Amino acid sequence: MSTSISEFITMLGQYPALILTAILTIAVILVNGWTDAPNAIATCVSTRAMRPEPAILMAAVFNLLGVLIMTLVNKKVAETIYNMVDFAGDSHNALIALCAALVAIVIWATAAWKFGIPTSESHALIAGLSGGAIALQGGLGGINGAEWLKVIYGLGLSTLLGFLMGFGTSKLVGVLFRRAERKKASVAFRRAQIGGAAAMAFMHGAQDGQKFISVFLLGMFLTKGVSEVQVVVIPIWLMVACALIMGLGTSIGGYRIIKAVGMDMVKLSKYQGFSADAAAAGCLLLSSVTGIPVSTTHTKTTAIMGVGAAKRLKSVNWSVVREMVLTWVLTFPGCGLVGFLMAKLFIAIF
Repeated sequence: MSTSISEFITMLGQYPALILTAILTIAVILVNGWTDAPNAIATCVSTRAMRPEPAILMAAVFNLLGVLIMTLVNKKVAETIYNMVDFAGDSHNALIALCAALVAIVIWATAAWKFGIPTSESHALIAGLSGGAIALQGGLGGINGAEWLKVIYGLGLSTLLGFLMGFGTSKLVGVLFRRAERKKASVAFRRAQIGGAAAMAFMHGAQDGQKFISVFLLGMFLTKGVSEVQVVVIPIWLMVACALIMGLGTSIGGYRIIKAVGMDMVKLSKYQGFSADAAAAGCLLLSSVTGIPVSTTHTKTTAIMGVGAAKRLKSVNWSVVREMVLTWVLTFPGCGLVGFLMAKLFIAIF
């Protein structure tokens, strides 16, 4: 099942509820640009391999390419998010619950952005949708346990593997280039880091772009009164719109997150920045092809931690790390509870 852009515009005139759903989904994607997309370019900006303005433009372009290419090749992440929760049944109440979940996600993510903490937008999305589905179905029947297991796998993959790959990549690069002339190596890694940041932006689009596209499609189908769709075709116009909105969000509020991730947590040299980007992009690629939804924030920050620890443990600012971990731990129950309460409230009112 697919929807062209002309059909979507026509639907906006026919179904006022779709206007609200679209606005809320756009708001969630925009907030993702504030909180998650900056992680892709944080290291290359903090090491001055690129200035913020061209880095943001590059991130927007490669986010788009990531959404387009990965979705055409492998859309397993979108399918996982789409099937993770059950919004079947009364399509009117289901649409209300979905809108409530999106409101909860925006509230949670904006609060984290306000304090400069790179919370996981992916986990907020999963938690908010789960809370809304539980409220709609009146229990855990609103959760698809088999698909939710992939989230648990993703936690381990993004956290443990991200750290280990960052640590290992940094050690390997240090050994391979230990005899290189410092000045020449710095120039080479500056260029390599731009490539690493582009790869991170590409994989961010591949992961998070698919997640939000699936939510947008779910909202459109529920507006039509269709709660169960077996075959979903993702339109190209929706991929382009998603990437553009992410890029806009990054340009509006990305520097605060860039500072927290790329500057405050670990002081990185150019070869370390490249190592962190390469490790995180590799971890995200593995997750995407296997259909496991992971947090790009988790993956990038743990890779940076691994890189810092490879030099010495004292290189990592553990107070910043503790703030991030606390936010991650609170996201699932916190955003899930907000999503549940907002859904109950919205259903009662509307």
